Amino acid sequence: MKALVYVTLKKTVLDPQGATIARALNGMGHPEIAAVRQGKYFEIELADGTSRAGAAANLDRIAADVLSNPVIEEYRVEIVD
Repeated sequence: MKALVYVTLKKTVLDPQGATIARALNGMGHPEIAAVRQGKYFEIELADGTSRAGAAANLDRIAADVLSNPVIEEYRVEIVD
């Protein structure tokens, strides 16, 4: 089993890196790009025999406590087979 964790800045937080990427894309001839928001992606392998429910609870806690800054970031956890 594998977990995917996506961490992004909250909508209310400015994203200067995303804005820089959007400007660069526009400068490279992609005027259709209106905005970019960047984030982090984690791919986590879970040990054999780990229960889906237990993994979901543990990963939610890990994402909240370790992988993200709850003041400025939000996260989403997906568990895939």
